[in-house]
Amino acid sequence: MSQRIQVFDTTLRDGEQVPGCQLTTEEKVVVAKELEALGVDVIEAGFPISSPGDFRSVVEICKAVTEPTICGLTRAVEKDIEVAADALKWAKRPRIHTGIGSSDVHIQHKFNSTREQILERAVAAVKYAKKFVEDVEFFAEDSGRADLQFLAKLTEAVIGAGATVVNLPDTTGYLLPDQMYDRISYLFENVSNIHRATISMHCHNDLGLATANTLAGIRAGARQVEVTINGIGERAGNTSLEEVAMALKVHKDLGFETGIDSRRLYPMSKLVSEMMRMSVQPNKAIVGRNAFAHSSGIHQDGHLKNASNYEIITPEEVGVPQSEIILTARSGRAALRHRLQLLGFQFEKLDLDRLYDRFLLMADERKMIHDRDLMELVG
Repeated sequence: MSQRIQVFDTTLRDGEQVPGCQLTTEEKVVVAKELEALGVDVIEAGFPISSPGDFRSVVEICKAVTEPTICGLTRAVEKDIEVAADALKWAKRPRIHTGIGSSDVHIQHKFNSTREQILERAVAAVKYAKKFVEDVEFFAEDSGRADLQFLAKLTEAVIGAGATVVNLPDTTGYLLPDQMYDRISYLFENVSNIHRATISMHCHNDLGLATANTLAGIRAGARQVEVTINGIGERAGNTSLEEVAMALKVHKDLGFETGIDSRRLYPMSKLVSEMMRMSVQPNKAIVGRNAFAHSSGIHQDGHLKNASNYEIITPEEVGVPQSEIILTARSGRAALRHRLQLLGFQFEKLDLDRLYDRFLLMADERKMIHDRDLMELVG
């Protein structure tokens, strides 16, 4: 039987921290409703104390969304927690997400504190949040660089204080996948009460390893993933929702599943890209413009014979209308014949060979060949 992975979407909180990508409350509600339709389990709606606009957005999302848990972020500060609890009053399933730095770098240089004081503040924050909501998630910021023994002690303490979820963020995108697997495994072996809470992965992409690290964490025992649409977020971004969802769907042998309706991934990607005015890189996995485009002659020939030669996911699975055969000077005769047939032209081999020579000259000059160019080519 497959094990369910909870999908925690933070597009409207961590994703919206990208400069120039801020949304109005009305726009956030539109995105939140689409995230609900997509099948996410948790929506991190914002950081209520950060601004009146963020507070209002959390309130309106709570009113507009029914199924997912709605989460509000706080620091380990009583006033933050009180404001978040106030914003979450209309949520059917409210969650307060509170936490503090766990690495010595953060403890010394961000908080000017000690491990013992951080431990006390973490426990106090969880206990205080627990007065307002039953579902409390604790984040151990920069846990990727934290001392493992201290991280284990901190994790055990906040679970003991009532945390239902413990988020272990690789805040700086520092870890390698094998290191992530080993760290999460260590916690499962050394935190006596760890099975009383859900362990969550929140990875950043500074080294391009966010998705790989998230999957490593799942394999080691984590059962919640914190992700964004298109992988947007601070600096190099967060773990991409669509990448994790499809990796687990393709690798059924791992024994995990999510509630994500994969057919909505591409439309969701386009919506977020347009509303946040942040284009998706063409070679982005799953939802990039070139994710299902073939331009090499060898690949095109193989794809036309059987799409599974070069596609492990069908475009329809993620809401892309169809694969594309892109004609360039790297394309072969099979691709040219295919595109000509779509336009209603049939050529014998000898005639096609002659046409292909002219096609290559045109492709060298124009780089990409479109249907209008083919019409010109055949006269």
